[in-house]
Amino acid sequence: MKEHEDIPGHVFPRQLGRPLAAAVAANGCWIEDADGRRFLDASGGPLVVNVGHARPEIAQAVHDQIVKCDYVHPTMFTGEPVESLASDLARHAPPGIERFYFMNSGSEAVETAVKLARQIHLEQGRPQRFRLISRWKSYHGLTLGALSATGRTSFRKPFAPLLPETAHIEAPYCYRCSFGKRYPDCGLHCARALEEAIENIGPETVSAFLAETVSGATIAAAVPPPGYWSAIRAICDKYDILLIQDEVFCGLGRTGHWFASEAHAVEPDIVTLGKGLSGGAMGLSAVGIRQAHFDCIRQGSGAFAHGGTFSHHQVACAAGRAVIAILEKERLVERVARLGPEIGAALRERLGEHPHVGDIRGVGFMWGVEFVQDRATRTPFPRQAKVTERIWQQLYDRGILLYKSIGLAGTHGDAMVLGPPFTMTEEDIHRVVEELAAALDQVVPR
Repeated sequence: MKEHEDIPGHVFPRQLGRPLAAAVAANGCWIEDADGRRFLDASGGPLVVNVGHARPEIAQAVHDQIVKCDYVHPTMFTGEPVESLASDLARHAPPGIERFYFMNSGSEAVETAVKLARQIHLEQGRPQRFRLISRWKSYHGLTLGALSATGRTSFRKPFAPLLPETAHIEAPYCYRCSFGKRYPDCGLHCARALEEAIENIGPETVSAFLAETVSGATIAAAVPPPGYWSAIRAICDKYDILLIQDEVFCGLGRTGHWFASEAHAVEPDIVTLGKGLSGGAMGLSAVGIRQAHFDCIRQGSGAFAHGGTFSHHQVACAAGRAVIAILEKERLVERVARLGPEIGAALRERLGEHPHVGDIRGVGFMWGVEFVQDRATRTPFPRQAKVTERIWQQLYDRGILLYKSIGLAGTHGDAMVLGPPFTMTEEDIHRVVEELAAALDQVVPR
């Protein structure tokens, strides 16, 4: 391949290093390109395709809504798909989360949530509360507001002068604990770091704490240790700070629960959803908020100072309703809970003793495998070695798609995330594990 191979056409693509293959068909867990090559989609893109590709139920719902009522402005009308999707989500949501605001992307959902938190404080007569705290090694989106909360250095660095102030604390990343401690003797220092940050920047100025319930691709499905979220909730309550849980990546069944917070017995003030909400068929995200906070805004200023031309979109919400119906009818969330441990067991059996596998972690249908140069010292490969990219290419050449995770150890570090559609067969899951092992041996032999 040329160092800078020409890219034909007029599209400004996401991938600039080489021309991309053209996808021409997708069905179930498979994608086919224009050359007839078939790929087993074991990550659902960036963990988006949860109910499988090309579900006719979603297509029918979208078609029916377009021909019935395609677009109305959300300040002028509501509609049955919008109302019903909100009710569907409220039925599965954490206690108290009863109102949903619909946007188009995860980034927009995060920015909506941050603005909601700020306005709640304004309605309660606390205009001095404007600061946001989030975590390093996090991902919340790439629009400027969401990027300011994101804790991934490579995304932030080019645009740092443009980013609003956000304080960051260390993530609950036990494999590479920033405090050099081991659970459970650590005393959950990663959670107590929130209180330290609040005290350092001034409790009276802090609006909200924003964090992924289970960390996504940035640190490859790192699950917080037991007690982390209850400690975080207690700190937020102590200082009257709103808790925003970002479940764009890990929500809607991905962890084996409808909402990832359920497994951690924590109730957020605000929660964000996206990705799998429409199964990848449409751009759709949501922000769930406690009824009490909704009432505060409605009875105060009477309006949320926010919006979007395509917010509360009837066609997108029709797609979302179809996805929820599939998840319920086929009991796919329960399937994820049942088979998730099998994925972890298969990964550990096949890769657990590999000298270049440092950690295998995850839950449900989101699992991360972190690669290291030295297991004993947990020394990462240097970023310039591009180990993740080379493993990914080996898998691609074998017809397997996984999701890349890089920069886990400072700016170095390599991992791969497995996050298949909830419908993937057990046979195909085991095939993916075998192919990952073969690709790893090809790139960094034992």
